Amino acid sequence: MRDDNHTPVLCLASASPRRQALLASIGVPVSVMPSDIDETPLEAESPAAYVERLAVAKAQAAVGKTALPVLGSDTAVVIDGAILGKPNDQQHAAEMLRMLSGRTHQVLTAVAVSGPLGILSCCVVTDVTMRELTAKEIACYWLTGEPADKAGGYAIQGLAAIFIEQIQGSHSAVVGLPLFETTRLLRQQGVPVWAGRYPS
Repeated sequence: MRDDNHTPVLCLASASPRRQALLASIGVPVSVMPSDIDETPLEAESPAAYVERLAVAKAQAAVGKTALPVLGSDTAVVIDGAILGKPNDQQHAAEMLRMLSGRTHQVLTAVAVSGPLGILSCCVVTDVTMRELTAKEIACYWLTGEPADKAGGYAIQGLAAIFIEQIQGSHSAVVGLPLFETTRLLRQQGVPVWAGRYPS
């Protein structure tokens, strides 16, 4: 008997191993097709509008290149209304972590899923409180290599977990994909998740 548990049911328009792992955790095997789009914010664009626009654009870029539904996503770390992207270098990472140290910031993750209903999308906002960090902690954290490709210069699912005092919202959204909202969008587009693979 054929085992279809690993047959892709979704195209992920992202090279993020974190998003692949999150989708695998809810029983959604994917094929990967990263989308290369312009991520420059528009003038006067709000952070929420920005991440949702990019998620939709990533999904749109892969539609037509695959027969599968497509999921696009984007995450931004925001403090005082400013979007903190990936650090350019050690100094930039240290600047961002000093901004976040001892304060509450927002992590915005948008998800867009293509399918029979067109492209459906949503944006999830999570409040993250980081404890105060010492200069030595910031310097040592950079040397681990973890902050280099992470928005805001930290990874909540990695070593930086010890920096996080509290979160209010979706932990998986901070990692890269809000699983509750993602599951809802997938089901609306007819994509099976773990529970949907079994007869009711």
